[in-house]
Amino acid sequence: MQNSPIKITNFTDIPTDSHMKLKSFLAAFYAALAIMSCNTGTNGDWAPAGDRIMTVWGENLDPSEVLQEYPRPQMERPEWLNLNGLWKYAIVPAETEPEKMDGNILVPFAVESALSGVGRAVAEDEALWYEREFYVPENWTGQRIMLNFGAVDWKAEVFVDEQLVGEHTGGYAPFSFDITDVLNEKDSHELKVKVTDRTDKWFQPRGKQVSEPGGIWYTAVTGIWQTVWMEPVPESHVNSYVAAADIDKGVLNVSIDADLAEGDVCEAVLYDGDIPVAKAEGREVALAVPEMKLWSPSDPYLYGLKIRVVRDGETIDLVDGYAAMRKISYAEDASGHKRMCLNNEPLFQYGPLDQGWWPDGLYTAPSDEALAFDIEKTKEMGFNMIRKHVKVEPARWYWHCDRLGMLVWQDMPSIADNSTNVWDNRTYDNGTDTPVTEEGKANYYKEWGEIIAAFKGFPCIVTWVPFNEAWGQFDTEEVVKFTREQDPSRLINYASGGNFVRCSGDILDLHNYPDPQMYLYDADYVNVLGEYGGIGWPVEGHLWQPDRNWGYVQFKSADEVLDTYEKYAGQLIDLIDDGFAGAIYTQTTDVEIEVNGLMTYDRKVVKLDMDRLSAINRKVIESM
Repeated sequence: MQNSPIKITNFTDIPTDSHMKLKSFLAAFYAALAIMSCNTGTNGDWAPAGDRIMTVWGENLDPSEVLQEYPRPQMERPEWLNLNGLWKYAIVPAETEPEKMDGNILVPFAVESALSGVGRAVAEDEALWYEREFYVPENWTGQRIMLNFGAVDWKAEVFVDEQLVGEHTGGYAPFSFDITDVLNEKDSHELKVKVTDRTDKWFQPRGKQVSEPGGIWYTAVTGIWQTVWMEPVPESHVNSYVAAADIDKGVLNVSIDADLAEGDVCEAVLYDGDIPVAKAEGREVALAVPEMKLWSPSDPYLYGLKIRVVRDGETIDLVDGYAAMRKISYAEDASGHKRMCLNNEPLFQYGPLDQGWWPDGLYTAPSDEALAFDIEKTKEMGFNMIRKHVKVEPARWYWHCDRLGMLVWQDMPSIADNSTNVWDNRTYDNGTDTPVTEEGKANYYKEWGEIIAAFKGFPCIVTWVPFNEAWGQFDTEEVVKFTREQDPSRLINYASGGNFVRCSGDILDLHNYPDPQMYLYDADYVNVLGEYGGIGWPVEGHLWQPDRNWGYVQFKSADEVLDTYEKYAGQLIDLIDDGFAGAIYTQTTDVEIEVNGLMTYDRKVVKLDMDRLSAINRKVIESM
């Protein structure tokens, strides 16, 4: 029997928190029943692979309770079913199907990771197969059943009850399939996923992943690496929305994508706390925001946002989300330097290069607490920004940045290194393009477009970075124009660290190791130092490979590292007067054999005195 719609007759009858908590409890109850009835193994069937260092969260991981948080915080429904946990897996030649499965794998950890329980690489001519059973809760009958993937690297072919329901290419964007019409008449259903991944053997976005890791290049990641989950939706339902603030007009513009039956309408309601303050009907609405509260790192205020599909006064579908009133722009100061502005006020943006890698989960944080930990520590260190380096995180990472008040520069994962082109980071127009195939270019635009579409609703993101250090850089002006078309509301750092061309981007971004230097300046752009530092200190007992580690410069004590860090910060302050408007220090944590993190790779040691570090960083930010 189909669920009865929630009846709402007027503006003040939007469901209360109590009502939503009751629905969440019932949904969790049905989900728990479904999970208990379709586990593919017991806890005794899993153990971390290998003998590398691990985080505390990885050491205490319960495979029956892995990443249980709702994976889409901007658009939450009360009923859903988490499919994380033990699945069966097999690795076979790419053109074949497995005759039997090899064992258990813990989803959503990549097969190469320790927490997957497998710890095995997948070659470019092999396929990784996943398999599990699932049950559809009885109270979902009559609704459409959506199967959702946070991210799968790289090509995923998905089968339900032996029928192909769809395929997706791209390792960083979420995707979904409506599986309602292929479900057989049985109580239990079979889900299979086939994954192939060429990593660095083709022009697919892969960031720092390589088949032979070393130096600044890390272990490849293959397969499911974010939460897999199901949810029921009515025939008329919300697919997505984007809320874009216009603080100059005091308006929140909300664009809603929905499948609607004739006569159904969308409605958006904005909340200041528990109080509804604006309401409008339509797919494109402008909500006037009274007594606007602006979002910033010092005061990350988030408004509640409910979007529903209404039929004859009754709610057919309801999603909970949020929005922020904030503006990113740039302006010229009295000296003629272009400065980045937040909410029309100049703000020096300063933060670490954040790779987003984990010794036990590789691409996947071992828990949501771990996912938030790096952001929380970055905040405590006195930074106000993070550059997410050639990787895209799960949606909850950006939500944590939104709620904690952390600006984000978001990189596009690179499609190659710069070994097949000329990299010039000190002049204009002397670097060359990477010889990317037309197929590779088309795939770049596809994946970059999907990433921007999926994450442009998060207020924390203030800058898009299409290219880094000429890695796979091609047709720069066309890529900048494409990026601007996808999202005109943010700044574009078109080539972090070169190759530099005069184009329609907003930011000129220099890299220099180890100390900060300004060797190129252009008054037509916002000038930033996109990477510097890399001060290394290998902490015994917390190393990925104890006999092999690397940093741009290395010291043997915390005091030496912090003294050098402070010296570089003083040099940076002098360069801010010369025109730098932002800077990135390398890096948040050690990663594999790199030991230049502010924290060790296992996150068990913060290397530097937090009080002194925070004071230094605040001085840098406040110096502009």
